[in-house]
Amino acid sequence: MSKIITADQAAALIEDNVTLGATGFGLAGWAEEVAQAIEKRFTATGSPRNITLLHASAIGDWKERGTTRLGKEGLIKKWIGAHIGSSAGMSKLVIDNKIEAYNLPQGSIIQLLREIAGRRVGLFTKVGLGTFVDPRIEGGRMNAKTTVPINRVVEAEGEEWLFYKTFPIHVALLRGTTVDEHGNLTMEKEGPITEALSMAQAVKASGGIVIVQAEYLAKAGSLHPKQVKVPGILVDYIVIATNQEACWQTEGLYFNPAFAGDIKVPLNSIPVLPMDERKIIARRAAAELLPNAITNLGVGIPSDVAAIAAEEGVINMMTMTTEIGGVGGIPASLPHFGHSYNGEAVVDHTSQFDFYDGGGIDVAFLGLAQTDKQGNVNVSKFKGRAMGCGGFINISQNSKKVVYCGSFTAGGLSVTAQDGKLVILQEGKGKKFIEHVEQVTYSGQYAAKVNQPVLYITERAVFTLEDGEMTLIEIAPGIDLEKDVLALMDFKPQISRNVKVMNPAIFQPVWGGLKEVIEAKTKG
Repeated sequence: MSKIITADQAAALIEDNVTLGATGFGLAGWAEEVAQAIEKRFTATGSPRNITLLHASAIGDWKERGTTRLGKEGLIKKWIGAHIGSSAGMSKLVIDNKIEAYNLPQGSIIQLLREIAGRRVGLFTKVGLGTFVDPRIEGGRMNAKTTVPINRVVEAEGEEWLFYKTFPIHVALLRGTTVDEHGNLTMEKEGPITEALSMAQAVKASGGIVIVQAEYLAKAGSLHPKQVKVPGILVDYIVIATNQEACWQTEGLYFNPAFAGDIKVPLNSIPVLPMDERKIIARRAAAELLPNAITNLGVGIPSDVAAIAAEEGVINMMTMTTEIGGVGGIPASLPHFGHSYNGEAVVDHTSQFDFYDGGGIDVAFLGLAQTDKQGNVNVSKFKGRAMGCGGFINISQNSKKVVYCGSFTAGGLSVTAQDGKLVILQEGKGKKFIEHVEQVTYSGQYAAKVNQPVLYITERAVFTLEDGEMTLIEIAPGIDLEKDVLALMDFKPQISRNVKVMNPAIFQPVWGGLKEVIEAKTKG
């Protein structure tokens, strides 16, 4: 009996009240054509209804594709995921209190899949202790409609752990490149491998069905066995996409062979950043790169650190990784975040987070939406926006050093550099250094407890944590401390006795000094 069906037939298989697990990272690994069919069926018939949607990463293009296809009141009852900001429809349901919503660390979600697959009792992890994921704070609950705890604190071997009980997943929605008639699935045109295997195994252990969308159909037995990422024994139904729009590799394009590892590109082909606050912040952050270190770059300004390293010719002095499984090369920025140019290896999503949780990252560069006097950082829910933590909590809690990167103010900030000095053309409308963050995605108290080195880098000032308090250690040349920094903070930070001026060279059109900075650390 053939496993091949249409997207409409696949949508018809999804019953009311089931838990639907989906893979994806941006648009990578996301079965867009099947999602469109689910949306069409619900609009026409009102079914499927009351779905619990489970996914690990952000899935969407900040427009209409991705999980926002499913962001319809009545279709979704509950969301369990790591990031929702790129899917406007889903995010609005959360903010409007229309659905239950649990925001959990990305690594914890995909690790929980393995526990479900093995029919084990649940996941024990330290990731999230002290943050909004901790049930003693918010328990990952993103709105008032969400009342039932999804985790609890337990003690084992004299230590505190977060515990997530396993639950059944009834339908898996996966995507790859080529599938044969038996359902064996390859991912040669994908950038990441995703958690497709773990998701499929979890659903089969739950007695559910696995639906895969692929671009090409191959004859049974014709695929190289080592290229098969999900074996056909786990696949129930196959949908062959009818158009390229349903098979985009990243949020920004259909296919780039460099992101699939098929070609290597010259470093000078990587776009050079314009001279603005992002470049200044990324340059100062890049000065924290360590020789021979393993690095992670978060989305937004942190990912620009890779472009600076490429521009400065130091990319081979350390190993950069992506949370979705990339090792080596040059991580790309949005709209291609998660992919890498000239990568050395790609491991599956779950294994990468095992490595991260095990302390594999020497230095991580992460974003900064809000911070406060205790050094807490919020990137998950702020100013009426439900974004989600993504892999932020796994990475920030387990890296040996963390560097937060963000503009000093938000909403309309415009700066330039002249004669090695920072010039503020227009100040941002919103403060980011506030009395108390709206949600604790990173705990400064936790960092102080474990003596984790942490920096907070902006275009005009650099801070660190000293004795558990935000402390100013550097200021940009040309900036007035009182008017341009302290007056725009809701709290007064500690001020180091030895406040330095940020390196004037990073405010020049051409820098050329990063290699020397990194080599000096080797000598030290």
